[in-house]
Amino acid sequence: MPDFPSITHVAVTVSDLERSTRWYTALFGSDPVLDEDVEAGSFHHTVYLLGGGQLFGLHEHQQPSPGSFDERHAGLDHVSFACSDRDELETWSARLDELGLEHGDIVDAHYGSGLSFRDPDGIALEFFAPPAPDGGAS
Repeated sequence: MPDFPSITHVAVTVSDLERSTRWYTALFGSDPVLDEDVEAGSFHHTVYLLGGGQLFGLHEHQQPSPGSFDERHAGLDHVSFACSDRDELETWSARLDELGLEHGDIVDAHYGSGLSFRDPDGIALEFFAPPAPDGGAS
């Protein structure tokens, strides 16, 4: 059996594409590489190119379903962005502060360290670093 393939992209549904595009453009520090209507105008997507060739998309549907994101419902729990170590998490914590974005504290566990925050629609996001080689906090 071949190795399981890596993730090429993640797309999240947003309620206000203009607001979310501004927010994610500031977070990613880059402009989208794609911005178009798809499937006969049933939804619009805006796509960012991230490090490692991965894509992150924002979708706004013409006929949205009522309700908002809740990780306790079946479906997506959160999206996590890879950091090399805890120092990089500290850098991202400072960057979120610079952008005026609310976030939690860095949480250390035996399996790694994470920094949680939410986008304008409340979608749970995280920066995550593996544990340090000595088994302590990364």
